Amino acid sequence: MPDFTHLHVHTEYSLLDGANRIKDLIKRVKELGMSSVAITDHGVMYGVIDFYKEALANGIKPIIGCEVYTAPRSRFDKDSNVDAKYGHMILLCKNYTGYVNLMKIVSKAYTEGYYYKPRIDYELLQEHCEGLICMSACLSGEIPSLILNGNYDKAEALAIRLSKMFGEDSFYLEVQSNGIEEQILVNQKLVELSQKTGIPLVATNDCHYINRDDAYVQEVLICIQTAKKITDEDRMKFHTDELFVKTPDEMAAAFDYLPEAIANTRKIADLCNLEIELGKFHLPSFKLDEAQAVEGAYEYLKELSKRGMEERYGAWENISQEIKDRYNYELETINRMDFVDYFLIVWDFIRFARENNIPVGP
Repeated sequence: MPDFTHLHVHTEYSLLDGANRIKDLIKRVKELGMSSVAITDHGVMYGVIDFYKEALANGIKPIIGCEVYTAPRSRFDKDSNVDAKYGHMILLCKNYTGYVNLMKIVSKAYTEGYYYKPRIDYELLQEHCEGLICMSACLSGEIPSLILNGNYDKAEALAIRLSKMFGEDSFYLEVQSNGIEEQILVNQKLVELSQKTGIPLVATNDCHYINRDDAYVQEVLICIQTAKKITDEDRMKFHTDELFVKTPDEMAAAFDYLPEAIANTRKIADLCNLEIELGKFHLPSFKLDEAQAVEGAYEYLKELSKRGMEERYGAWENISQEIKDRYNYELETINRMDFVDYFLIVWDFIRFARENNIPVGP
């Protein structure tokens, strides 16, 4: 059996665009004798931890990633005549640095780039590309789209730009065998581009469902997403039933003329060695000014707490020892459990809300 890893996979967390339930996906991957698999949901990372734990529990290596949306210009540009369109791109985590960078990319896609979809741009990608592997994605990827539009020179320039950005062995041109007519032309041009530039190829299947028979379920999900009926002639369609979790033999047969594209799936899998520490809180730090930083976050929390005590009970010297003992006990507990920064952050946004007449509380 060929050594193959599915690196472009959508789960139920690609909301209304993925019919792979995580438990069923991992079960199927294990049944097929594969040792690793990726998660690359559309624009989100909601399913990452469930996927990570389920894969490890079944002896499967989890590869964490995301299929991000790319803005045609800057992520800050939001003109409906230009910016309503978007491309696709696959990002996979090589290590924990890449995982942190991917979280930043996905978060900023929502907080800064959201326009129809959570979008990123090349400025953001350049800033956070360390520890990541990039693949050119499906027909909706920017490079395949340029090829389909006849802009081969631009496609080549973008491929070279991404290859330089991510570095050696970290950018791949993605070929697929999905029964879609346009894919044949794109594959041909991607092979030529690879031969000309030396950028490696990788074979994927853009898996949206487990088995071929599940293609109808995927069609129903798309209808729900686009508010269409299955009987509508003008509804969005995939025009293929090939987007399932194929066996390694099926993938190898589809790309018997590109064995290196199959071999590179294992190469990428070997490069991705992310370990996520579970069972521990990962809280942000509260930013102190220079004066506060001298004393430290705990002393600042004690100072704020003391002020609050005096607002409620009067001057410190008049507060009963019982209340002071409770004050010390609560603060020591917060400090011992490493929740000092958490309490300061919550205090800070509640303070801001009250100062700006924003209602807080139940």
